[in-house]
Amino acid sequence: MGLVIEHVTKNYGKLKALKGISMELKKGEVVGLLGPNGAGKSTLMKILTGAFTQWEGQIHFFKQNLRTELQQIQKKTGYLPENNPLYPEMFVAEYLKYSADLYQVSDPPLEDIMVKTGLKDHARSKINTLSKGYKQRVGLAAALVHNPEVVILDEPTTGLDPNQLIEIRKLIRELGKDKTVILSTHVLQEVDAICDRVIIINKGAIVLDQPLESLRKNQQQIIEVSFDYRVETEALARLDQVEKVKNTHDFQYEIYLKGSEDQRPAVFDFAHDNGLKILSLQLKNESLEKLFNELTS
Repeated sequence: MGLVIEHVTKNYGKLKALKGISMELKKGEVVGLLGPNGAGKSTLMKILTGAFTQWEGQIHFFKQNLRTELQQIQKKTGYLPENNPLYPEMFVAEYLKYSADLYQVSDPPLEDIMVKTGLKDHARSKINTLSKGYKQRVGLAAALVHNPEVVILDEPTTGLDPNQLIEIRKLIRELGKDKTVILSTHVLQEVDAICDRVIIINKGAIVLDQPLESLRKNQQQIIEVSFDYRVETEALARLDQVEKVKNTHDFQYEIYLKGSEDQRPAVFDFAHDNGLKILSLQLKNESLEKLFNELTS
C-alpha cells in the first residue's frame, strides 16, 4: 500500500472543489496531476500537506492515517509549493540546515542534496542574490533535505531556463525511482517528459487516470525542437525516418517521423554538426494533448 486517497471531498461553502476523488499512488512512480485553473489540484495539495484539515473521506500514507497521524506523515513528506517561500537574507547552506532542523534531522546530508540540485557552488550565496531558477532549486533541496518518502511538487519547473529545465527533470525522474512523487502542473509537456502516469482533474473530479506509456502506443512520433537560430525545414526533412517538418513558431519546429525508435539523438547530432544550440527538445504526446482538451473543455 502506498498513498491511498478514498472518496475525498472538499467544499468552499456551496462550491465543491473536490467531488469524492479516489486514487492510489505507489512507491517508485512519478504521477503527473494535470488540470486547468480551478480544477482542484491546489486544494488536493493543501489537503495532502496538512494545510487543510477540514475535508471528507480517507487518506493513508503507507498505512498511516492523515487525520490522526498528520505530524508523523509530514515528517515523511517533502513539499515544494508553487510560490516557493524562502528567507532571502539567509545563505543557501544555512537555509537548508534550518529546514533540516525543522524536521529534527540531526545530521542532514546537505552536501549531497546541494550536489543533486546543482547548488554546491552556491552554498555560501545569499538567497536574494540567486536567479529565479536557482531559488527554485533551493526550494526543491529544502523539500528533500529530510529524505521524504512522498514528494509533492507544485509547478516545480516555473522560471527555469532550458538547461536548468533538463537538469531538474532528470532529478525528478531519479526521485521517482524510490519515492512517490506527485507533480502538479498545467503544462502537458512537463508531464510527458517526466511522469510515468497522468491523472487529469477537472471541476473537482478525476476524468483520466492512465499510464503515459499506454497513451504513447500506436501514435506517430513527433519531436518538438527549438534552436537558437532559424533552420530550413528542408534540412531537417533530410534526417532519417522523417515524413514532414513544420516550422510552428520562429525557431521552433515539429518533426514527424516513421517508426517507433526515438530519433531525438539524431536531432541532437544534427544541431551539433550545424553549430546550433538546442533550447528545448522533447517528444510530443498528441494523445495526451487531445484527451486533455476533450476532457477539460
